[in-house]
Amino acid sequence: MAGNTAAMIRKVVALILAVCVDLSLFYASGHVVIHSVCGHLPRLWVSAALRYFALTAVTLFILGEFKPILVRFITAHSLLPAVFETGTRALYHEETQCGLMADVCCWVMCAGASLAAALFWEITIPDTEEKTENKQKARELFVRVLHLYKPDYLLLLGGLVFLSLAVFCEMFIPFYTGRVIDILGSQYQPSEFISALLFMGLFSVGSSVSAGCRGGLLLCAISAYTCRMKVKLFGALTKQEIGFFETIKTGEITSRLSKDTTLMGRTVCLNVNVLLRTLIKTLGMISLMMNLSWKLTFLVLMETPITGLIQNIYDTHYQRLSLAVQDSMALANEEVNEAVSGIRMVRSFNTEKHEARRYDDRLMDTHILKTRRDAVRAVYLLARRISGLGMQVVMLYYSRLFIKSGQMTTGNLVSFILYQSDLGDNIRTLTYIFGDMLNSVGAAGKVFEYLDRKPQVSTEGKLKPDRLAGHVSFRHLSFAYPAYPNKTVLQDFSLELKSGQMTALVGPSGEGKSTCVSLLERFYEQQDGEILLDNEPLKEYDHYFLHKKIAVVSQEPVLFSGSIRDNITYGLADCSLDEIQEAARKANAHDFIEQLKKGYDTEVGEGGGQLSKSERQRIAIARALVRQPQVLVLDEITSSLDAESENKVQQALASSPNQTLLVIAHRLKTIEKADQIVVIDDGRVQEQGTHQELMDRKGSYYKLREKLFTEGDSPQR
Repeated sequence: MAGNTAAMIRKVVALILAVCVDLSLFYASGHVVIHSVCGHLPRLWVSAALRYFALTAVTLFILGEFKPILVRFITAHSLLPAVFETGTRALYHEETQCGLMADVCCWVMCAGASLAAALFWEITIPDTEEKTENKQKARELFVRVLHLYKPDYLLLLGGLVFLSLAVFCEMFIPFYTGRVIDILGSQYQPSEFISALLFMGLFSVGSSVSAGCRGGLLLCAISAYTCRMKVKLFGALTKQEIGFFETIKTGEITSRLSKDTTLMGRTVCLNVNVLLRTLIKTLGMISLMMNLSWKLTFLVLMETPITGLIQNIYDTHYQRLSLAVQDSMALANEEVNEAVSGIRMVRSFNTEKHEARRYDDRLMDTHILKTRRDAVRAVYLLARRISGLGMQVVMLYYSRLFIKSGQMTTGNLVSFILYQSDLGDNIRTLTYIFGDMLNSVGAAGKVFEYLDRKPQVSTEGKLKPDRLAGHVSFRHLSFAYPAYPNKTVLQDFSLELKSGQMTALVGPSGEGKSTCVSLLERFYEQQDGEILLDNEPLKEYDHYFLHKKIAVVSQEPVLFSGSIRDNITYGLADCSLDEIQEAARKANAHDFIEQLKKGYDTEVGEGGGQLSKSERQRIAIARALVRQPQVLVLDEITSSLDAESENKVQQALASSPNQTLLVIAHRLKTIEKADQIVVIDDGRVQEQGTHQELMDRKGSYYKLREKLFTEGDSPQR
């Protein structure tokens, strides 16, 4: 506490001493010019140098440090009078009152302008590495967004041309408005009046037509860009490994696809449109205002640092709250997705009110964030309007003085006021647009985060052999799921799946049987060891080729909306009806499909809801068999099949003697027929052999037999 007090005292002493020294030098320079000791401009520059060195010395002597904001303030404060006076003398051959005499009012005006400029610089171009890095990242993202607009460059170019025409026409409307007022206020000349009205009409029509064409072209570009980005993002998401979808919630993914792609497309493109239009219009209006009254123009431009300061403070808070609102909406969407996808469970446990409360809590969080964001915007609008109103009062006061002195006419004042009202809005738009672009770039950053993400499981293999035996080797595997890296599922796991043989995996639930299937499907990448297919690592095989040669039928098959034909041929570009029917016959599905009204064109409904579980299972088996895979994995599918269907499926599988078959089942009859039975426990192979061999050993398989298989051969989990 004592240290803070001492530091505060040093700062106060430094401020008082700096003010005294600076005022003394300021008045001394005024005394020099009054007595004509030296020329006017040399006096100002010598005074600027003396004040700069004096203030620097006082700051270093008392504070012992020199922060960047102090450097900018001292530099601007010392040089401002000399720069302003020199520019006025060179451009307009006039001298200002502050240049001819030194008083407290001039000193306060220079100090205020310098402080505003220093603060504006500090906020817009910060020195901290973190803020600089964030702005650099935002610029890089913005360039990437623009680069993705490359296919729409012709539309954007056309929009830019019409934008320029609209701005050019719009700029001259206030000028001719003032011209009409001057003609009416002086000796009326019909020809001049009609000419002015004609030009006003032409510029108004040209501005409206050009603005409409500009808007149409840009909207077409935005629509094409958004569609392209949605497809690009969806493609990138589907290439990610399964572990990615286990850690990222569905609501967040759908939010990025539906909202962020639209936001980055519309906001960035429209902001560039607004930025260019406003910038061109602002520069044109400033040049026209300088011709009307350069003094009033400089006075109006003094509002810019204040506007920029308010805008940057607003952008900082508004952007942070906008990102928080996006994340909160994604969580709310996730709640809805979970409740809808698990509606049977919700209804079964009578938790409708509980789910409604959860959703209400998420919406309330979003509402609170939106309220904070809107409150920040309300305060910003209030501050912006107060500053604009204050500037208008000051401008009107000085305008009256200039009209009385004959420096401008009433028509010029009307034109200037029209330009000034637009100029204020344009400057505020320019400062706002950068913040809004950062907000849209924030949404783009989330999209690019997914686009740039490299899948943890590589799909860049190229191997596509003409013949495949189907010999699979698991060699010393160690694996833990990405969501639970500290829980090892497989430890030093080794296993051989021989071509033309049926291998059955048995063991307690959760000991690694389904994990073996997931690794064989390359859903995950093992931490140690390797899996070989015909003595080649799985990652070396072409992704499409591998998943055509290795087919898996799970216990809970997934069907997609569409017809039975679409589901059986899912992922296959060319598949004849004869091949589809043959696969359906092997899966014992052809008969029940033919009994349906539309046969193979029957819609299965969302998730296959129009079919029974057994029917869905048989269609899933047909979907696997139609690919004629070399390695077929059946993951506990027999629990959904009746005895007749199971027998027909087994007969069909027996007709492919060269096929490698891996079965996970809880029916004793299925396992007894396997060429080898592998007992898995604690992530390792405990025993392996035929049914009779394992029964004779009376080891792990013998003990598990009573736990895993009931007398009726029904599954127990």
